Amino acid sequence: MLLIDAYESKEFPIDLPDPIEAIRFRMEQGNLKQKDLVPIFGSKGKVSEVLNGKRELSLTMIRNLVNQLGIPAEVLLQQRTAAMSPSLSE
Repeated sequence: MLLIDAYESKEFPIDLPDPIEAIRFRMEQGNLKQKDLVPIFGSKGKVSEVLNGKRELSLTMIRNLVNQLGIPAEVLLQQRTAAMSPSLSE
């Protein structure tokens, strides 16, 4: 079994999900609305800005997401994917 896992990990790696997509997925799983994230993010405006890609996650937000929603820190700490984040030329 370990040999198969090693082969699959090498030949067919699975990338981590985008941090915002991971948050949206967890919201969907838990039937959460944006207002339910206010205690995690600190304000309604911050929730909206993060989910719309206009604000980066702070360390406090990441800690709260890990502790309260169980999203792995390695997912939240990574850079957003190029297709999802604003281009450098803007």
